Amino acid sequence: MAFSSIKFLPICVLFGVLALSLLVGLANRRNFRGGYGIDGRPMGHPGIGAAIASNWMSAASFLGIAGVFFVQGYFAFAYILGWTGGYVLLLVLMGGQLRRFGKYTAPDFVEARFESSGARICSAAITILISLIYCVAQYKGIGLIFAWILGVDYTGALIFGAVVVMSYLIIGGALGAKKNPQLHYLLLIFSFVIPLMFVAKKLGYSWLVPQFSYGSALRDLPPQMAEQYLFPWTFGTPYQWIALSVTLMVGTAGLPHVLSRFYTVSNNRDARWGVVWGLFFIGLLYWSAPAFGAFAKTWQARTGTELDPEQARAVADLIIVKAGEWVGIPDFLVALLAVGGILAAFSTVTGLLVTGAGAFAYDIYFRLINPRASEKHLVKVAKGVTLIMALLIVVVAANPPGLIAEITAVAFALAGNTLFPVFLLGIWWDRTNSHGVIAGMIVGIILTFLPVLFGHLLPVAFISWLPPTSSALIGAPLVILVIIVVSLFTPPPSEAVRRFLVEKVHSP
Repeated sequence: MAFSSIKFLPICVLFGVLALSLLVGLANRRNFRGGYGIDGRPMGHPGIGAAIASNWMSAASFLGIAGVFFVQGYFAFAYILGWTGGYVLLLVLMGGQLRRFGKYTAPDFVEARFESSGARICSAAITILISLIYCVAQYKGIGLIFAWILGVDYTGALIFGAVVVMSYLIIGGALGAKKNPQLHYLLLIFSFVIPLMFVAKKLGYSWLVPQFSYGSALRDLPPQMAEQYLFPWTFGTPYQWIALSVTLMVGTAGLPHVLSRFYTVSNNRDARWGVVWGLFFIGLLYWSAPAFGAFAKTWQARTGTELDPEQARAVADLIIVKAGEWVGIPDFLVALLAVGGILAAFSTVTGLLVTGAGAFAYDIYFRLINPRASEKHLVKVAKGVTLIMALLIVVVAANPPGLIAEITAVAFALAGNTLFPVFLLGIWWDRTNSHGVIAGMIVGIILTFLPVLFGHLLPVAFISWLPPTSSALIGAPLVILVIIVVSLFTPPPSEAVRRFLVEKVHSP
């Protein structure tokens, strides 16, 4: 590594922001509920929305969306439609009902609703799988940015980034501070939008609201580039676009760390308004992300720079940083973009590792291996599992299977094929029982991983109808059907559970 290749400004900004975040978190620690790092204290509607947005603004949102727009143009709108539409689906179908049910995690809900430890363990295993896949995408973003900052190869930067993540988690714990999610959101949105304003100004477009001016940038593209970038089906068929959108929607509505925000708010009204504010805060980022891709394309056209598809994919997940470098905005703002990407990944990784480790310790280890374990012992188990999960993620992320947004979409496909049908039917159909949901979750896991692990062995026609990132369009309805059929042919749930649904969950 050449010493002169190190970018000291991003390093200073990064560790300064991490130190500030740790200080705020440590100064406002709260007790957690249920072993999952969940803080149930009220925040106010904007505070709940900022916490949702902070959890949501991962590397997939901060780095991946702009990258997939740079590579796939119009087709990438499926990601924005799916990831925002999922919140509307959650708000309409399940938000208030989940809050009235009164449980704090997905496994808690599953066991209470279906009166089955087996169903709880299955949902906990799915939660761990979702966390692992989601974290692979985050680690890829961390590795790419640290490689850019330190001037080293990707693998070395990935290992260094993993060490920094674990150090951050060990020092700060879960940092369930009331103010920390809001602080994270403010840091992330400012580090994204302000550099975008300077990029627009450098290219000669309106900079005050650059989200409006990227349409002008697209009109300035040469005809051939514009046709590829703007035509809807250059990079996929209408079916693939719809399948991806639907998968991301139902996956959002079934994602464990999204659902937890409904469990922990003080009342139903807070749950609904929290999502409304969350959509607004998330929308600020998603409104801006396509502009980075468009401005990068504009710079390419003006300078005559041509990238083949493989080169474009190689640079896509760093396109917000590259766009800032290419157009020549101040170094501090480029550093701000890089630091924002790392912070987005850090906040998501720490939350997911805590969630996954808690699911193993409290729902699998405690129930299957050592039911007499003390709370102190379970905390030690969770810490050990956190380290093991981090190592597994690093191994997979060393050879990432796709773009950040594409890897993340597989996690959403798993949530959409498993937890979403379980929650939907568990809330709205009182005949749903444990046999049905266990069978449904197993089928959902198979449908998710069949194209991912064995796609090269399956017919092309099968993969075209069940893409790895978009399997829930077919998978979720099939799982719902499985749950209904198995539930009808097995004993119904107890009368107490059915009465609770009527009197508590569905009562105004």
